[in-house]
Amino acid sequence: MKTLLDPISVLKGIGPKKVEQLGSLGIETIEDLLLYFPFRYDDLQVRSLTELSDQEKVVLKGTVATPAVVNYFGPKKSRVIFQMLVDHVPVRVTFFNQTYIKNSIEQDQEVAVYGKWDSARRQLTGMKLIGKSQGENDLSPIYHVNKQVKTHQLQSLIRQAYTAYEKVIPEILPDEYVEKYHLMPRKQAIWTMHFPENMHRYEQARQRMAYEELFLFELKMQRLRESETKGYGQSHPYDVEKLRALIATLPFELTPAQKRVTNEICRDLMRPISMNRLLQGDVGSGKTVIAALVMYAVTTKGGQASLLVPTEILAEQHYKSLLAVYQGKVKVALLTGSTSTKERRQILEELSTGSVDILVGTHAVIQKDVAFHNLQLGIVDEQHRFGVNQRKSLRQKGQAVDILSMTATPIPRTLAITAYGDMDLSIIDQMPSGRKPIQTKWVAHEEMSKLFQVTKDELDQGHQVYVICPLIAESEAIDAKNAETIYEEFKRALPTYRCGLLHGKMKATDKEVLMDEFVDNKVQILVSTTVIEVGVNVPNASMMIIMDADRFGLAQLHQLRGRVGRGSTQSYCYLVANPSNEMGKERMKIMTETVDGFVLSQRDLEMRGPGEFFGAKQSGVPEFRVASLIDDQKILDAATADAKALQATDWEDKDEYSTLSYYLSSHHATHLD
Repeated sequence: MKTLLDPISVLKGIGPKKVEQLGSLGIETIEDLLLYFPFRYDDLQVRSLTELSDQEKVVLKGTVATPAVVNYFGPKKSRVIFQMLVDHVPVRVTFFNQTYIKNSIEQDQEVAVYGKWDSARRQLTGMKLIGKSQGENDLSPIYHVNKQVKTHQLQSLIRQAYTAYEKVIPEILPDEYVEKYHLMPRKQAIWTMHFPENMHRYEQARQRMAYEELFLFELKMQRLRESETKGYGQSHPYDVEKLRALIATLPFELTPAQKRVTNEICRDLMRPISMNRLLQGDVGSGKTVIAALVMYAVTTKGGQASLLVPTEILAEQHYKSLLAVYQGKVKVALLTGSTSTKERRQILEELSTGSVDILVGTHAVIQKDVAFHNLQLGIVDEQHRFGVNQRKSLRQKGQAVDILSMTATPIPRTLAITAYGDMDLSIIDQMPSGRKPIQTKWVAHEEMSKLFQVTKDELDQGHQVYVICPLIAESEAIDAKNAETIYEEFKRALPTYRCGLLHGKMKATDKEVLMDEFVDNKVQILVSTTVIEVGVNVPNASMMIIMDADRFGLAQLHQLRGRVGRGSTQSYCYLVANPSNEMGKERMKIMTETVDGFVLSQRDLEMRGPGEFFGAKQSGVPEFRVASLIDDQKILDAATADAKALQATDWEDKDEYSTLSYYLSSHHATHLD
């Protein structure tokens, strides 16, 4: 009996060598072949000269006006040149390194050429001759192929496979979803993806396959979430009145977004299932105070909490912040790699007996010998710095530990839904009142003398300044301003103010001393590498200068900028850069236009794509065959809602879902892993 899992060797014309060649493209079965969709389509509809844009790829049709001439230049380089009349206008056509084209060009004959249009020269750089008369919206599929497997061979095999296996192509989606969205049937969609009649039919097929992919992925994530939390959960009650009393002592009013998110997390604590929640909030939106409140909540009924952070500087900062919030109501301890052996021994003892309520620390918190008396809540700050195993280690430090992950890297909703589909999502989408938006300006390296004057003006008002550099010391490999050189430049330019140099290679104690001096305004200019990217909070610092800003991504620039603007005074960010390419210039321009991290992250996603955004393998963002996390946000929302609704029912016991269940549990779904 035929199945889509049959090897491609069953097809005519495929011997062992061709099996190997197709295997290098990831094509091993009939199903692999049928689902090996084009990654783009060339629009071969004939265009008029009046509607063309410069450098656009187009098809022009005309009459050959001059004989084709072959010119040779350089080693093994050639060009075929001829003129054709398009709507009575002469157009020069050039084909590079395709001398055989000359044989197909006959004077006074009609020809259609696909190529890139140069409007200034009125020239078409040919890519291929179109051999047939073009119909409206004619599309030419472009596949990822190699030297051994050509596009025409691939399409021939796809035709053969489809003809032989059409009857066994299953409809995976239940009828209710096909009808709900008027989706093209699966068989038809697969054929149309390879051989679209026109753009409209292609779009229908693409929407069908994108929905199927996203729905399968989201359903898989829902099942994963259920399997991970089932049976492990435990309710963690807390004293509501004590929590309200703590909130009343805060020197500021919580924003509506902070209140909403705190309630979402507290509800999770009360539920008898394991919490696995991601808290997303822009730089300075007040995630730390929420962490303080929910950690305090579990201590009100004898539970313990732990806050895991990536750096010692950040751990120290959080420790001091929590002491200020709690004012002696609970006992907080700090554990890092720099903690002395004697102090560490005492902390571990107090932790195991329950006299330490909250433990703040770096990776030291998840060492094997760290034992809690009753850990109920684990919080992971800047969670993208930690792997799945480290979060798991924290969860295993107690029974049914609830996990809250926090990130100040705003992630576009589409990425958050897919990368963290097994987590509940809370978003702080509001900034505390009274904050003035940071004014961001882009300056060239040649304007440093002006920038020194602006910096002096800011320092003269009693404020402090950060200067960020991409490198510690001089490097021959990269032409970037290094921290040591910049440190010397600022010392020379502003001799009346004290300058400090901070970088990752310094001893932890030296870093701590320097940071304390900066916090106390004993140091006014802090020249640093990106070690201060997260968590550092100095409200008196009102100016951020980022050297070679074009070497940083938008998300990192935004993180760095967020170190200022934490007080009530107007703050500034200066991006010093001479970008060498358009993307670098675009990044600088975007940074000066918005301070909204979610807007920036969406632009970053659009510019770099999901794989580059934060490393596809590290993040768990899958590689979809058809769906686009940038273009298919509405489809993703629909697929997510449908998957959640279906998973809430006992669907797997019903016959109409048998194919869907099979596809989810079999190797068919491996491209979604």
